[in-house]
Amino acid sequence: MNKHEKLNYVEFATRDLVASKRFFVKAFGWDFVDYGPDYSAFSGYGLDGGFFASEQVMRAEAGGALLVFYSEDIKATEKKVQEAGGEVVRGIFDFPGGCRFHFVEPGGNELAVWSKAIV
Repeated sequence: MNKHEKLNYVEFATRDLVASKRFFVKAFGWDFVDYGPDYSAFSGYGLDGGFFASEQVMRAEAGGALLVFYSEDIKATEKKVQEAGGEVVRGIFDFPGGCRFHFVEPGGNELAVWSKAIV
């Protein structure tokens, strides 16, 4: 549902649109709608959005926004991310309120997963 002045949509650049889509389908069960060869959209997974072809991607160390998934079983989610082709770039670590890990999906974007349960 669209809400006035609330975050509504996120767009990711990706170096490999096909690989990014394949990863999110396998790791998180997403569906995509293609809009031409260079754009694909997803919806219904917490925040709607899309991927567009680009050589520039989102990395936290370069000042990019870090989008974070929530998981009730962070170790199982970490395994799914790796099995789907994601690279864990910062293993599970504790922080106030829980724990998290960071990963890079095949298209080059860094994301994270957090959980309330400390491992």
